[in-house]
Amino acid sequence: MPAEHVLDLLVRQAATLAVAESLTGGMIGAAFTGVPGSSRSFRGGVISYATDLKHSLLGVPDDLLAREGAVHPEVAAAMARGVAALCGSTYGLAVTGVAGPEPQDGRAVGTVFVAVAGPGGAVRSKDLNLEGSRERIRVETVQQAVDLLEGVLKQNMGEHSA
Repeated sequence: MPAEHVLDLLVRQAATLAVAESLTGGMIGAAFTGVPGSSRSFRGGVISYATDLKHSLLGVPDDLLAREGAVHPEVAAAMARGVAALCGSTYGLAVTGVAGPEPQDGRAVGTVFVAVAGPGGAVRSKDLNLEGSRERIRVETVQQAVDLLEGVLKQNMGEHSA
C-alpha cells in the first residue's frame, strides 16, 4: 500500500505531513488515515474546494488567484507551503485541478497540479494531464500525489544519509 510506505518513510525521518486538497475532496487524507498508526506522522489537512478558501485558509496570494485562477502550478505550491505552516508539519502535500465535467479557469478537464513543500520551503511539483471519468481523474490524482511525496522523501533520505 503506497500510503503505508510513505507514512513509514515519514516516521523514519521523524517528519510529519499535512495535506491541502481541492479536486480530491479529502481522498488523500483518507488514504493516509486509513493506515493504522498514521497519527504518528499525519497531522491533518484542509479541503479548500472553494477558491476563496485557498486564500483565507492556506495563504495563496489573492493576486495569483485573480491572475491565474485556482488551477495553476504556483497555486498548488502555495497551498502546499500554506498547509504545512497551518498544521505545523514538516511536509505539505497539495493538489488542485479540474476533475470535470466542465473546464475551469481556462483549464481542460484532467489538468491537475500536485506540489510537495518540504523543509526550508523547498517545493517539488508535478503537472498532470489525466484522462477518463471524474472519478478516475480523482483516483489517479491521489496516486500521483502519494508517488510524488514518496519520491521527495526518498530523495531527502538519501541526502540525510550521505
